[in-house]
Amino acid sequence: MQIRSTAFAEGDTIPRRFTCDGSNQSPPLSWADSPPNTRSFALIADDPDAPRGTFTHWVIYRIPAGTTGLPAAVPTDARLENGARQGVNTSGQLGYTGPCPPPGPAHRYQFTVYALDAELDLPDRPDAAAMRKAMNGHILAQSTLRALYGRS
Repeated sequence: MQIRSTAFAEGDTIPRRFTCDGSNQSPPLSWADSPPNTRSFALIADDPDAPRGTFTHWVIYRIPAGTTGLPAAVPTDARLENGARQGVNTSGQLGYTGPCPPPGPAHRYQFTVYALDAELDLPDRPDAAAMRKAMNGHILAQSTLRALYGRS
């Protein structure tokens, strides 16, 4: 399985519009080559370089099987039109919040999509830890897109 973005390539800088310095909208993402018995997808975006430990920027799950990506600017609603559901990021907000590192060296950002053999049944507003726990034993494949963003 492979995840990509039309907005940036692996290892590139995330464009400003997808960060707190821009419009803070989620980037477009697409994936391919998922296993044939995939029942749903989940995605976690995080910053492992955050000063207080990994900062989660996005938790989204129950993305329907057969879906091949997410458009830019996904609304920050708990439930999306396609049935997907969003959890809370480290800021406690629903949906995506863009990179916003402190001044200094660029941080690494990871967008990881998971192909699952189940539809996760989670209470409303789960965080990344709850989603990871629910995914345990259900991950068929995964792929990560890594990019950078820094502020001077």
